[in-house]
Amino acid sequence: MRIGIVLNEPSGPDALHRLRDELRRAADDGFASAWVTQIFGVDALTALAVAGSQVPGIEVGTSVVPTYPRHPAVLAQQALTAALALDGRLTLGIGLSHQVVIEAMYGLDYSRPLKHMSEYLSVLLPLLDGEPAQFTGETLAGNITLSTPRTGRVPVVVAALGPRMLKLAGSRTDGTVTWMTGPVTLRDHIVPTIIAAAQEAGRPAPRVVAILPVCVTDDVDAARQRAAKVYQVYGTLPSYRAMLEREGVAAPEDVAIIGDEDTVGARIRALADYGVTDFVAGDFSKGKDSERTRALLTSLL
Repeated sequence: MRIGIVLNEPSGPDALHRLRDELRRAADDGFASAWVTQIFGVDALTALAVAGSQVPGIEVGTSVVPTYPRHPAVLAQQALTAALALDGRLTLGIGLSHQVVIEAMYGLDYSRPLKHMSEYLSVLLPLLDGEPAQFTGETLAGNITLSTPRTGRVPVVVAALGPRMLKLAGSRTDGTVTWMTGPVTLRDHIVPTIIAAAQEAGRPAPRVVAILPVCVTDDVDAARQRAAKVYQVYGTLPSYRAMLEREGVAAPEDVAIIGDEDTVGARIRALADYGVTDFVAGDFSKGKDSERTRALLTSLL
């Protein structure tokens, strides 16, 4: 199992310099990958292309770019350009986002998410592979050829949690990237479902990139309280709520990996036995706990 890290979302006029420095630290520490979220701050692909072009060696990924606001041909063009800047080290993570974001904020129709993602891939994947897209579906169409230079394949992982989305990801893409999904759910639901779909489609074993909050600390109660505050919104979103219920826990802080070095190390190592191919740490530690968390993570590399 490879170990990666989530980079803090940079802000301010020096945001890209700060992202570059954080990415360089991750590379110097030996992390296999570094991931940037796409929320309401910097554009993840643009930021990674700028910062990552100055830091060689480490894989970089998006977790995740929402599909609805960008036509798949536009996203393919942007991803290919970013991959060119990154010498082919980009993994493109994409996802549906959430109804409250897509409908209430963007004003787009979120009524058929599975159909949307299936049709989105029908345009995106050929273009990333250097082939023309010739597709007309019920939710979108794309009849276009790109001349964007390529450095090879851009792997695609889909944020997939439900059975049908996992089957779609396993049968057509390189894997999945999960967030706020606990170990039991990964072991009993995510991993077997996506592997079975890939095998049925005759595809290679998929990547399962699992991102979870991490904090090494002696004050577990304080860390849980901070996690409850920081990640509260994820307990209200239907897709994550369903995964928490499947896990048998009440709230996001219950799937955060919190404890001393032995506890956190054991919980991370167990994920490899459950079929996770890439563990990506969302480090939310503070103060001296940050040093301990980083030290523990690098010891696992």
